[in-house]
Amino acid sequence: MRHGKKVNHLGRTKSHRVALLSNMTCSLIKTKRIKTTVAKAKALRKYAEPLITKSKNDTTHSRRVVFSYLQDKDAVTELFTVISEKVAERNGGYTRIIKLGTRLGDNAEMAIIELVDFNENLLSSNEEESASKTKRSRRRSGKKKSTEETVAADGESSAEVIEETASTEEASEEPKAE
Repeated sequence: MRHGKKVNHLGRTKSHRVALLSNMTCSLIKTKRIKTTVAKAKALRKYAEPLITKSKNDTTHSRRVVFSYLQDKDAVTELFTVISEKVAERNGGYTRIIKLGTRLGDNAEMAIIELVDFNENLLSSNEEESASKTKRSRRRSGKKKSTEETVAADGESSAEVIEETASTEEASEEPKAE
C-alpha cells in the first residue's frame, strides 16, 4: 500500500529526479513558462514554489540556499531580482498548471506550467475587460435614459431633464399612496 508516501518518484532515482526538477525550475525561472507532462508539472510546483517564497527575503543566506537547489547563477539572479519583485505581495500560488490534452506518441497528459504574474495575455485581457465594461442597468432604467436622451436632443439642458424626470416620478408615486 502507498499510505503516507507523498513524493511522486516519476520513475527515476533520487539523484535523477532532483537533477530533473532543478533543471526544470531553472527553465521555468528563465522562460516563465514550460510545457511538460502533468505529473512533472505537479512535482515541479512542489519544488519551485518554496524557492520562490525564499527569494522574497533577499539575504546572502537565502541566495545560498536557493543556489544549492538550482546550481545556476543566472536563474538565481533572475529569481531574486525580477520574480521576487512581482510576487512580493502574493502569499503563495506562484505557478499555474494548464492542462493541454494528451501527447500524440505515448498518450501522456501534457500541461503548461507558468508563473502566474508573468502571463502577459491574461494580464492585458483583464485590464481590457475592466476598462471596456460599462455600467449595466436594468431594462426599466434603460427606458428612462432613452426618454431623457430624446428630450435632451430637443435642446433642453440636462438639469431641466433631471427636474422633469424627478417630477414625473413623484407624480407616479402619489396615486399609489391613495
